[in-house]
Amino acid sequence: MNARALILLLFLPLPALAQGFAGLGQTSDGYTLPQRGTELEFPRDHGPHPGFRIEWWYLTANLTGADGRDYGVQWTLFRNALAPGDPGAGWQKARAWMGHAGLTTPERHFSAERLGRGGTGQAGVTLDPFRAWIDDWRMDSAAPRDVDPLSALDLAATGTDFAYDLALTATGPLVRHGEDGYSVKSESGTASYYYSQPFYRVAGTLTLPDGPVEVTGEAWLDREWSSQPLAGDQEGWDWISLHLDGGAKLMAFRLRADSGDYTTGTWIAPDGAATPLAPGSVSLAPLDTAQVAGRDIPVRWRVTIPDRDVDVTLDALYAEAWMDTLVSYWEGPVKVAGSHGGRGYLEMTGYE
Repeated sequence: MNARALILLLFLPLPALAQGFAGLGQTSDGYTLPQRGTELEFPRDHGPHPGFRIEWWYLTANLTGADGRDYGVQWTLFRNALAPGDPGAGWQKARAWMGHAGLTTPERHFSAERLGRGGTGQAGVTLDPFRAWIDDWRMDSAAPRDVDPLSALDLAATGTDFAYDLALTATGPLVRHGEDGYSVKSESGTASYYYSQPFYRVAGTLTLPDGPVEVTGEAWLDREWSSQPLAGDQEGWDWISLHLDGGAKLMAFRLRADSGDYTTGTWIAPDGAATPLAPGSVSLAPLDTAQVAGRDIPVRWRVTIPDRDVDVTLDALYAEAWMDTLVSYWEGPVKVAGSHGGRGYLEMTGYE
C-alpha cells in the first residue's frame, strides 16, 4: 500500500508487538494524526514528516530482461519515530531508519536489509535536491530543477549475490489515494496520507550470480505516512499495484481482522485520473497457497471489481518471494490474466 510500515522489532516498545502487524495498531498518543481535508503539497510532501510516527518511500518495478525473462525489484526506505516530540540529535536522535531491497527472478528471490539510527547521516531524505538513502543504497532525483523531483529518479541497491542500478522516468502525474490523499484504513477511521507515482518507465541493469542483465519495464512509487494506520484488531494486509494492458493502473488492499476485512483501492485511468473505490467494492480472494518460510502463503488470487468489469487472476512470478528481514513478509511480482492482462506487485504481511 503502500500503506505498509515495517517497523524494526528492536526499535519498538515490546507491548506494541502484539498490536497488529509489527505494532502498527498501537496507540498514536503524542504523535501527529492525519486530518481529513488537508491538502498535499509537492514537492514538500516528498520529504519527511517528523511529527508522524511512521513513513516510507516504497518502489516496486516489473522488468523484462534482454534475455526475455521477467524480473521484479523492490526498494524501500522506512522512517520510524521512536518517541513523540523533540527527536534529539546525533546518536541520541529518537528516529530509526530501515531499508529493504528485493530482487525476484522466475527461480529465486533475493532480499537484503539495512538499519540506521538517529541523525548521523547514515540514512535520511532531503528535498533540495531530493535524495533518499541508507548507506550506499540510493533513490536520487535526476529531474531538472524546474519540474517535480520525482519525475526522474536514479535507483540503486546491493545485497548478497545481487544488485541493481536503474533509471526511472515518469510519463504521467502523481496520484492521490482516498480523499485527495487522505486514505482511510478501517471502519473505525484510522487513516494515512497516501499518494503514488505509478507511471515510471524503467531501464537499467540487474546484477545476478550469473552476471549482469539489461532490463526495461515499469515501476510504481508509493509515499505514505501516519501515526496509526491500522486499527488495533487488524493483523496484516494484502496489497496490490497493477499495470494493466491498455495503460490503466489499479491499487487495492485488504486489511484483515477477526471482525471482518476492510477493502478499498484506486482505479487510475491511463491519463492519471484517479477514482477511489468505495470500501467493500473490491474483492481480493486467495485461490491457492504455497508453503513459504514455514507458512501457508496465498500465491494465487482472484481480484474482482464489478463496477469496473474487472475479474482477474494474479499468479506469483516466484512463489517463495519471502523478505527474510527483521519483520518478515511476502513481496513479489505477479502476472495478471482474465478480463485484463498485465503485471504488477503483491505484498502480504502478518502471516504467522
